[in-house]
Amino acid sequence: MRIRSLGVIDDAVVELSPGFTAVTGETGAGKTMVVTSLGLLLGGRADPALVRIGAKAAVVEGRIVMRPDAPAALRAEEAGAELDDGALLISRTVSAEGRSRAHVGGRSVPVGLLAELADDLVAVHGQTDQQGLLRPARQRQALDRYAGDAVAVPLEKYAAAHRRLRAVAGELEEITTRARERAQEADLLRFGLDEIAAVEPLSGEDTELAAEAERLGHAESLSSAAQVAHAALAGNVEDPEGVDAGALVAGAHRALESVRSHDPALGALAERIGELGILLGDVAGELAGYADDLDADPLRLAAVEERRAALTQLIRKYGSADNGVDSVLEWAERGSVRLLELDGDDERIDELTAERDGLRLELSALAQALTDARGEAATRFASAVTEELASLAMPHARVTIDVRQTEDPDGVEVGGRLVAYGPSGVDEVELLLAPHPGAQPRPIAKGASGGELSRVMLAVEVVFAGSDPVPTYLFDEVDAGVGGKAAVEVGRRLAKLAKSAQVVVVTHLPQVAAFADRQLLVEKTNDGSVTRSGVTVLEGEARIRELSRMLAGHEDSASARAHAEELLAAARDPE
Repeated sequence: MRIRSLGVIDDAVVELSPGFTAVTGETGAGKTMVVTSLGLLLGGRADPALVRIGAKAAVVEGRIVMRPDAPAALRAEEAGAELDDGALLISRTVSAEGRSRAHVGGRSVPVGLLAELADDLVAVHGQTDQQGLLRPARQRQALDRYAGDAVAVPLEKYAAAHRRLRAVAGELEEITTRARERAQEADLLRFGLDEIAAVEPLSGEDTELAAEAERLGHAESLSSAAQVAHAALAGNVEDPEGVDAGALVAGAHRALESVRSHDPALGALAERIGELGILLGDVAGELAGYADDLDADPLRLAAVEERRAALTQLIRKYGSADNGVDSVLEWAERGSVRLLELDGDDERIDELTAERDGLRLELSALAQALTDARGEAATRFASAVTEELASLAMPHARVTIDVRQTEDPDGVEVGGRLVAYGPSGVDEVELLLAPHPGAQPRPIAKGASGGELSRVMLAVEVVFAGSDPVPTYLFDEVDAGVGGKAAVEVGRRLAKLAKSAQVVVVTHLPQVAAFADRQLLVEKTNDGSVTRSGVTVLEGEARIRELSRMLAGHEDSASARAHAEELLAAARDPE
């Protein structure tokens, strides 16, 4: 990795060994920044506070060697990345303003892709993970991960059935608890629909009735106006001497017709006047018909006004003034659909109850399968951790895993008992430790001293590492609280793990660092920064001096040097 402008690191290159690499240095020298850098390459959260003061951005670049058919390589190729001579190049940039960018194989990619690749590349184990493993919920998750498909397959089916059961139970509760409210709603809908049905409104009827009422209310004045207009156009039979428009136009037409042969232009005007006479005749005829058909019946007017009042009442209660009767009809349509839903509640309750009971039976069977698989995995897992503890100077310690259930009258039936259940099954998982023969197994948080707890957690992590199909494991000071012979055994165990995978350990223990195939020293310059020369590979005399410092606090102690040489010699001894 190349790290620039991250925390105390100005510009440094970290080259990790294919086997076991130990990262050491004074407290505050920047060892943690190495872990943080790797975390950024793995899609970790980008904190702008990590950017070195005065820099515009922090940049971490990594070169990871992998097979072309490795899952991470295939996933990267899907995103458009390319391998560079068998290596995948990854970079992550975090600006001082908090913006983050990621590149994989020369292509800009979402940061989320880095996290996807990380699942197949690196398993990070640190003190935070240890503290998390003290919680029973995390211990159950850890056991499930160790069990693999034996738990994962039934757990996926169980989780899907559990989600459906919650949805069904929620809907059933909502229907039953709101039964009174829904009954009241149904009664109101029925009343409204019955009231509308009694009136039987028609679309646009209110507009038509308003026009008819206007016409009937002014029938006399309309009839009088039509008669006067008709007389002006066609004459009045009671006044044969009177002059009307039709007679005048007819006279004009006759006058022009007598001379039209002498001038074509005048003939054209004669034709237009003839058309005007025809139009006047049509209008006069329609006026006569209008006057004859006009109904001035007050009974009809009363009936129209009564009908309009009934429609107005419906509009006021169920519609809107803007859309009139049409809005009432829309309300009735929606109300009918809703009433069908409400009236179908009893049938729906029966359906949901049957589905709920079926899902509970299904959950019982799946929960039993989960419990059986976890019990089998717990036995194997506890045996593997106990064996690891024997390699970590705790030969008499015994680890067991308690897989238990809590009785609950509202739970599901498992093993002939009604037990509480949740989204992950019915099991509570707890890691127990008996540190010496005769001791009662107790939860690891209560049954282990600080040093013992670190070794138990390291044993758990090593067992996990054996079940994780990733090529690289990072341990961040998981050896805290360990010293003496136990520390030597921790180093020996990590070296053994490094024979089958790449192992990176950030440590303050010389007993652990001595077992590394490569030891990197992180040190600051006088101005408090870590530069390119601040991360160095220690070999020969330089490594002895660093181990001496870690042992005695300074490099020139003769006894510390002798002890350092002894540690290196012991680490080279396969036994």
